[in-house]
Amino acid sequence: MDDELDSLQQMIEEDMRSIYSKTVIDHAMNPRNMGRLKDADGWARYTGPCGDTMEIWIKLSGDKIEQAGFFTDGCGTSIASGSMVTELATDKELDKALEISQNDVLAALDGLPEESEHCALLAATTLKLAISDYLSRLKEPWRKHYDRR
Repeated sequence: MDDELDSLQQMIEEDMRSIYSKTVIDHAMNPRNMGRLKDADGWARYTGPCGDTMEIWIKLSGDKIEQAGFFTDGCGTSIASGSMVTELATDKELDKALEISQNDVLAALDGLPEESEHCALLAATTLKLAISDYLSRLKEPWRKHYDRR
């Protein structure tokens, strides 16, 4: 029975490698920056057209994203995209982080199948919304005291 399970697992892994890049598999299986950041400076939750939801938290030091965290209820490509977008945003000035696009995430992941490319858009959009939340908090600092996220 163990030989059959090992064989099945090997077939699944080979199939996965034929569809996804090593980078996608690595970020899906070993996501970076997964989880909520306590006392985040900015946060966003966004649900994409496929129904997957992503949350991104950011902490800043000056005008630079010092740390970013994410969570998604989506599939492996959503996990990989969230992991990659937080990696791309970390140590970036806000204006540069705002420029991170779906194409940047796709390129950093060495591509996704066409039917999964929306996951990179979900990640890039959620990052932009988290930055927007941070910028709006600068104008309304009292909001932080009422935040229950």
